[in-house]
Amino acid sequence: MSIKGVLREELENSLQMEKNYQRELAALPRGSLVRRVIKGRPYYYLIFRQDGRFRAQYRGKVSEAEIEKYRKAKVYRAKYRGLLSRVRKQIRFLRSALRGKQDV
Repeated sequence: MSIKGVLREELENSLQMEKNYQRELAALPRGSLVRRVIKGRPYYYLIFRQDGRFRAQYRGKVSEAEIEKYRKAKVYRAKYRGLLSRVRKQIRFLRSALRGKQDV
């Protein structure tokens, strides 16, 4: 198998990984849960982007399970965004390597 064949195979794997990361990101709940204390009482808001602007939606009393769900989603979102960034850089590199003029 030539080097170009290996690069093509790696490119296909990277494209599949990109799809998987995007699917995982789409499955996570949108936004972050924020706790604000106003006049000594805690209030929870869901902060998210809509049409390029930040929106805050009042959530009222929130269970510990929901707080934990959004905390975990924030961690996973950061993880998948980092992985997605790395795989996109790899895809750009592999595509440029495969466009080369020399046979390898």
